[in-house]
Amino acid sequence: MREFTNPPVTSAPPVGGLADVVFEHALSDPTHIALGRKDAAGQWRDVSAAEFRDEVLALAKGLLARGVRFGDRVAIMSRTRYEWTLFDFALWSIGAQVVPVYPTSSAEQCFWMLYDAEVSAAIVEHEDHAMTIATVIDRLPQLRQLWQLDSGCVQELYDAGAHLDDELVHRHRQAVTPDSVATIIYTSGTTGRPKGCVLSHANFMFEADTMIGRWQPVFHTKKDDAASTLLFLPLAHVFGRMVEVAAIRGKVRFGHQPQLHAAALLPDLAAFKPTFILAVPYIFEKVFNAARRKAEKEGRSGPFEKAVDIAVKYAEAVEARAWGIGPGPSAGLRMQHQLFDKLVYAKVRAAMGGRIRNAMSGGSGMDRKLGLFFAGAGVQIYEGYGLTESTAAATANPPERTRYGTVGQAIPGMTVHIADDGEIWLHGGNVFQGYLNNPKATDETLHEGWLATGDLGSLDEDGYLTITGRKKEILVTSGGKSVSPGVLEERVRDHPLVNQCIVVGNDRPYIAALVTLDQEAVEHWLQMRNKPRLTPVELVRDPDLETEVRRAVVAANTLVSQAESIRTFRILAQPFTEEHGLLTPSLKLKRKAIEKVYDAEVEALYHT
Repeated sequence: MREFTNPPVTSAPPVGGLADVVFEHALSDPTHIALGRKDAAGQWRDVSAAEFRDEVLALAKGLLARGVRFGDRVAIMSRTRYEWTLFDFALWSIGAQVVPVYPTSSAEQCFWMLYDAEVSAAIVEHEDHAMTIATVIDRLPQLRQLWQLDSGCVQELYDAGAHLDDELVHRHRQAVTPDSVATIIYTSGTTGRPKGCVLSHANFMFEADTMIGRWQPVFHTKKDDAASTLLFLPLAHVFGRMVEVAAIRGKVRFGHQPQLHAAALLPDLAAFKPTFILAVPYIFEKVFNAARRKAEKEGRSGPFEKAVDIAVKYAEAVEARAWGIGPGPSAGLRMQHQLFDKLVYAKVRAAMGGRIRNAMSGGSGMDRKLGLFFAGAGVQIYEGYGLTESTAAATANPPERTRYGTVGQAIPGMTVHIADDGEIWLHGGNVFQGYLNNPKATDETLHEGWLATGDLGSLDEDGYLTITGRKKEILVTSGGKSVSPGVLEERVRDHPLVNQCIVVGNDRPYIAALVTLDQEAVEHWLQMRNKPRLTPVELVRDPDLETEVRRAVVAANTLVSQAESIRTFRILAQPFTEEHGLLTPSLKLKRKAIEKVYDAEVEALYHT
């Protein structure tokens, strides 16, 4: 199949913008619990629809009082926290355009985004962010105001606008149309300068309403079982932003968690008890590997691996029944599954809060077996695919017919087309308006409403999409063999000891790889084998560890021909990090930067 179209489930709103729903919900159901937020003592407190409306209105008046006007661009540089959502809807209430900035951005990255977008005001989280912008402020003459969340700027703005009439905000809000620009999100960019994706209110409304309408099991609230989610994705990223908008529009209670490490995230999952989460595969890998390590420490690795096997078989049987090619789980399999639900699966769900039933995954490919395990353990993960330019998800697995190992079908209202060279093209209501101040890049990407993604993929006979690589990342060996590195890298990363993998081989005689280690997993691995703690340099030379990584490479090589296989690899002592400029904020590899930094190691792969 070369093209698949899914009919829409929602119609485009003829008027209005994203902030309207805040006021509509407060009017129709003022006591509905819209959000959860932490108080000064670290306890979760409910925020009703009426309370949230009042806060949005008060902040919008403060922004007007301080000179923010319709069409102005305002930057937000912060981790994921309640105030970001508050500012988003307050700014949208007055027709301003939000420019999100990753909290880890360098001074030069901040400069480029604020300069290119002609930002007139900025909100930062704390003093370090303020200092980052201060170092480039002399080159930003258009930047007139800087507010700091941790210095009480929200209350300051409430006070500043207290004298204004509410009607002033409503007049601004009523001037917002679906085609008005809601946000300009700069792609993190694995190469070159970030480009500003112009996304409209209509783009977000189409995306959010489509997800809410089609993925009912995820977003729907049942009696005495209200849908809720804890958002820990960065709000600077389009995926996190879509979750924010969908939660408000879908009346899903949601909270914010700014820290992704387990020590902070797990207690909040336990306290907030979400019914679903939205994450990247890395998070699900972490949960799974932590459960496996715990079982090993308790001397229960055998039962755990058996439980994994049963979960996978159970989910495969359910999948086969959904597709009409099997009867479903047998009586014996159901009994084993029931036993392991008490012993293992319930503990995995408990680690994610205990109430979780569904999840959505995007950002990179998820291993089929991992998706099957979670489904068998009672957490249905809907894997999808999208870009900033498509306002997050363009495809996703539908609730009743998940095909694990694929990123699903086009979401309703979208068309997926595979071009002659294998590139994925998208068309639908969530496709962006173009790149800010960059007509050349816009013309290269948008073709009469079609978005050329730069990704490569294939559609099966049912319209399910499988991602096979990126056009710009295809390696061509000196023998002329074209190799897509993504499939190899993902399979190597499936090994619990592996953190990252980058495949190299462009203009080289064969394919090779650089591998980094998962520190937590390695420490556990050393303990279980009664090995002494090793320095990073000693670790990469450990023959037993090298054997483990070699197993991961051999497993990856089973997916490709001999000419495409990884012939040799090197284990690195340090991971690739965003701080060292080797990862984008969304954790994608910056290939050219990595190959430049590790030039000597790459050369050694071809001279041994």
